[in-house]
Amino acid sequence: MNTITDWLAGLPSTAVYAVITALVFFEDALFFGFLLPGETAAIVGGFLASRHDVSLYWMAGLIVFASVVGDSVGYEVGRRAGPRVLATRALRRHRSRVDSAQNLVRRRGPAAVFIARYLAFFRAVMPALAGASHMRYRTFLLFNALGGVTWGIGFTLLGYLAGHAYEQVEHLTGQVSAVVIAVLVVALLTVWQVRRHRRGRRAEPQDREEDRRPPP
Repeated sequence: MNTITDWLAGLPSTAVYAVITALVFFEDALFFGFLLPGETAAIVGGFLASRHDVSLYWMAGLIVFASVVGDSVGYEVGRRAGPRVLATRALRRHRSRVDSAQNLVRRRGPAAVFIARYLAFFRAVMPALAGASHMRYRTFLLFNALGGVTWGIGFTLLGYLAGHAYEQVEHLTGQVSAVVIAVLVVALLTVWQVRRHRRGRRAEPQDREEDRRPPP
């Protein structure tokens, strides 16, 4: 994270806006989230805003804009390409997770678009799946915009508050203690993410079993 933030901090503010916006946009438009999740870019953008390298308001607005427009492009790709999207090499390697995302669309309908915004893998593939399932675009856009606004502002503010908290801890306890605390926080978040991922993997067979059961 420090390498990314240090590199971005050395760029002009317009370039920082462009990089963060592009990362969020391409996550949903072209499945770029497999390489760098969009929330990481949003948190980095908020962190840089806390250091006054960029404006918090402009950063949050651009992240929301990029997430909504990127999803719309992903939706159009899915609507036009259909099953060919699911046959791409990137998605074939995640077949079980794609099946889970399709089950989420069938069970939750348009609400799945909003829910998927907060699930890293689902966020990248949900727009294309919604388009391939011929969900009405106006319905998709409504839930996409709701998710984009809450997600974009939320994660940008999270990075902004984290930056302020780090500066305060560093001022009070020194740089070494601040780094130790930061490492502990990252470790706790990693453990939480791994456990959530394992719970999701365990839930996948149950979801598929429920789908195979005959209706009463």
